[in-house]
Amino acid sequence: MELRYQRVLLKLSGEALMGRQSYGIDPEQSNRYAEEIKLAVDAGVQVAIVIGGGNIYRGMDGNESGIERATGDYMGMLATVINGMALQSVLEKHQLDTRLQSAIKMEQIAEPYIRRRAIRHLEKGRVVIFGAGTGNPFFTTDTAAALRAIEINAHVLLKGTRVDGIYSADPEKHPDAVRFERITYDDCYKKNLNVMDMTAFTLCREHRMPIIVFDINRPGNLLRVLRGEPIGTLVSD
Repeated sequence: MELRYQRVLLKLSGEALMGRQSYGIDPEQSNRYAEEIKLAVDAGVQVAIVIGGGNIYRGMDGNESGIERATGDYMGMLATVINGMALQSVLEKHQLDTRLQSAIKMEQIAEPYIRRRAIRHLEKGRVVIFGAGTGNPFFTTDTAAALRAIEINAHVLLKGTRVDGIYSADPEKHPDAVRFERITYDDCYKKNLNVMDMTAFTLCREHRMPIIVFDINRPGNLLRVLRGEPIGTLVSD
């Protein structure tokens, strides 16, 4: 099978794990993601994953409950580790070798994040899950995904969403919105398109890290993207 991308960073939101639930982790949904990832690994792709924690706790929402922003962000980072542990367990049930690395030290449940070790795991065919964001407050998991993708020399950052690409407007609110198949970083800025948070997007632009936004919920889409099929929207220079 001919593949366009051999090493990828897959970004999943914590909300993606909820499925049809309003909170927590939907076993059916996490199993679907594991099946998609297994297809990619079996095809010979090196897969790293960054997952959010919004299905458990969103740090930026803490202010509403009187929690200081930095403290709330750390709580959100811990939520990403919980999601990482859950995803790791499901992936291993699909006979995949995995490693969970955390930007915040917690030796009993995860390796500390070490760049060279992460790359070595990928070279050995293990799925590497990066938890706890960047380890710093005030940065989103989008930024963590961009940073890790650059650090491990990924060929592309894949943002798996429930929408099949980047549109000129919110397609759920504007039925006449147009989907872009390809778009440059500069055009995203000019059109004020909300691809990911600005820090993450700027990192990708400065390091020429391509971004593909695609519908992760459609079976087989991940492998199609890896083959180079025109799925979703490609952002590049």
